[in-house]
Amino acid sequence: MKDIDLWQHERCWREQGREIICGVDEAGRGPLAGDVYAAAVVLPFELRIAGLNDSKKLTAPARERLYNEITAKATAYGIASASHHEIDEMNILQATYLAMNRAVDLLSDSLKMHYSKKSEPCRCVDIALIDGNRDAGLAVDSVCIVGGDSKSASIAAASVLAKVSRDRYMTDMAIKYPMYAFEKHKGYGTKLHYEKLREHGHCEIHRITFLKRLLGG
Repeated sequence: MKDIDLWQHERCWREQGREIICGVDEAGRGPLAGDVYAAAVVLPFELRIAGLNDSKKLTAPARERLYNEITAKATAYGIASASHHEIDEMNILQATYLAMNRAVDLLSDSLKMHYSKKSEPCRCVDIALIDGNRDAGLAVDSVCIVGGDSKSASIAAASVLAKVSRDRYMTDMAIKYPMYAFEKHKGYGTKLHYEKLREHGHCEIHRITFLKRLLGG
């Protein structure tokens, strides 16, 4: 099976004069509990990272390894979240966009630091490649790529950073709320999670709007 060229989209945009290209992706839209996370990443052009792919197709150890390599080698990156309160207030789609915009803002700060260390004029993001089919309303030009986390190196890298960051957060929440076994399902609506909800009710980090819709409460 022929390997997918993960730089095809970035290469196309560079040919159009867009040199600073970031990938943007989210993690945690579907769970019943916890914050939604997003990451934005600018990689050195044509950087090859062994095993880079859509984070959902990778094992947890592989994601952790890639997280460390991406954060070490990226030109710049930003990781942000929108809280479970914000999800309930504005709905999950808008909260996801909020997290993405926060990640891009942090990315801009990271770019400033990168260029200041090199004593070069600061460069801004020229285009953001977003996984999915909906415009996130970012402050920078953006384009959506369906299945982008397995087609674009930049989006795949963002996918890994967002997924690992959210999983780490939910592991911390499992310590704070041990009765829900968040470390096993990361807040998704699994059979085990529903059993724990029936036994203990919801806790502070549950998305109340999700529970009303899915549990009929």
